[in-house]
Amino acid sequence: MNFTTILFYILASVLVYAAFRVITAKSPVTAVLHLILAFANAAMLWVMMGAEFLGLLLVLVYVGAVMVLFLFVVMMIDIKNETMRDGLRTYLPLGLFVGIVLVVEMSFVLMSGWGNVGPAAPIANDYNNARSIGELMYTQYAFAVQVGAALLLVGMIAAIALTLRHRKDSIHTSAGDAVRVKAKDRVHLIDMPSQESVTAKSPGESS
Repeated sequence: MNFTTILFYILASVLVYAAFRVITAKSPVTAVLHLILAFANAAMLWVMMGAEFLGLLLVLVYVGAVMVLFLFVVMMIDIKNETMRDGLRTYLPLGLFVGIVLVVEMSFVLMSGWGNVGPAAPIANDYNNARSIGELMYTQYAFAVQVGAALLLVGMIAAIALTLRHRKDSIHTSAGDAVRVKAKDRVHLIDMPSQESVTAKSPGESS
């Protein structure tokens, strides 16, 4: 057993532990932090397998942007753990069924291809993984890349439209009205008589 194999088992163990903590952590912040740890270990495993471009993409896009955004959103929203577990028993059978189906499908795929794995393809010393993926994306799969870009653009426009919709419970501040306001509209002077001082009396003195 060489160093690469030992490192693979260490990264895989940490990845499994982090994924388990994502679904079992009580705090949403803890779950997001463990998800970042899982993505980082998955990226290192991809780099070990020769997919440097996918590993760097996972770190830059998901860990560096998406997960940090999720972390800020979760920390800014006041989430109560009691309300999150209200429907746990209701959706638990469905969740267990979906989980069992996924495990069975993954086991079937792994067991069916376990004995048919051949030797690794020879790779030249000057092989560039990022260049090969770029050539395939913009030559053979150019239409698929354009469709994916269009879907992302539609999703971004839909998110902006949902954010800008008019809601009755939202607090809207008009910048123009705030600038045009006058001092008399902001400050109201009230003429009130001053309070007269009351002399303290001794306990034996009658009123």
